[in-house]
Amino acid sequence: MENDKYTIGIVGATGFTGSELARLLCQHENVTIKHITSETHKGKLFSDLHPQFLGILDQKLESADVIGDSELDVIFLALPHGVSMDFVKKWKHKKSKIIDLSGDFRLSSPEVYKDWYQKDHVFVEGFENAVYGQPELFAEQIKKSSLVANPGCYPTASILSLAPLFAAGLIEEGSVIIDAKSGLTGAGVKANDTTHFSNVNENFKAYGVGVHRHTVEIEEQFSILGKSNVQVQFTPHLLPIDRGILATSYAKTTRKLDQESLNSIYNDFYEGKPFVRIRKIAPAIKDVRGSHYCDIFPFWDERTGRVIAISTIDNLLKGAASQAVHNMNLILGLEEKTGLEQIPLRP
Repeated sequence: MENDKYTIGIVGATGFTGSELARLLCQHENVTIKHITSETHKGKLFSDLHPQFLGILDQKLESADVIGDSELDVIFLALPHGVSMDFVKKWKHKKSKIIDLSGDFRLSSPEVYKDWYQKDHVFVEGFENAVYGQPELFAEQIKKSSLVANPGCYPTASILSLAPLFAAGLIEEGSVIIDAKSGLTGAGVKANDTTHFSNVNENFKAYGVGVHRHTVEIEEQFSILGKSNVQVQFTPHLLPIDRGILATSYAKTTRKLDQESLNSIYNDFYEGKPFVRIRKIAPAIKDVRGSHYCDIFPFWDERTGRVIAISTIDNLLKGAASQAVHNMNLILGLEEKTGLEQIPLRP
């Protein structure tokens, strides 16, 4: 019954992530969307902004001010970094659980945040309570959390690709190189010179070389897993496609492995993790598009003595919206797969 459902608010409905959150949540059997906000488009219908929802979700967009006086079980912040923290601070006394899809609480400290985001943090105490929302790694902590920092899209693909080896203490220090590619939606909904059609179409390029802010997020999570200070070489690239990430991670190991032992390490680590699939061949982006799956192919290169781990996700789903819903399921004590078993779209 409707009255028995958990109540949800989505703050920031204009972007790709807000739209994907609404798509998942409006068909989730245990929740009802009470508020969807947009400061720019308040008063319009959600389906005016996103016509694919016509006749499905015709809810009126409201100002985020309405959230302050509303009793909600979960608030999703689908806002840019530097904006979310203001709302977390403003609503810190509410009983609502907050899932923040920005980068504002993903890092270890406000000092690290300032170094990489070039901005002072306005809610320092949030770092004490925030849990990094990677369900495959921190499910038990997420269940008890009131503030979840939803991981970035590149970090999700990158961290999951090598997490089993870091957890086993098998990665040689300083050997990790991650070469990652993302579809255009990773750049957000607002167009700019970089995302102009003529700049992207039939083109391929690296960006943020050596300085991309997701680098430190990846390093910090690997450092937690490996119980040491980890440094990685991370280079992102822009693909001329709508959505999807493919990350190829390279690492030397502290002892010689073979393909059979490598497969065992990955299968054992991800046993019982329903949305990580260990592949026997290298996955493609279309193998996971439109789904919450992360497909990983761990390969032992006998010639170089190096692991090559290839991982793919949908950046808007496993890299953002569906990961947030997975975190919500954990927080609310629901079966973690609820509302997330979409089969990938192929072709």
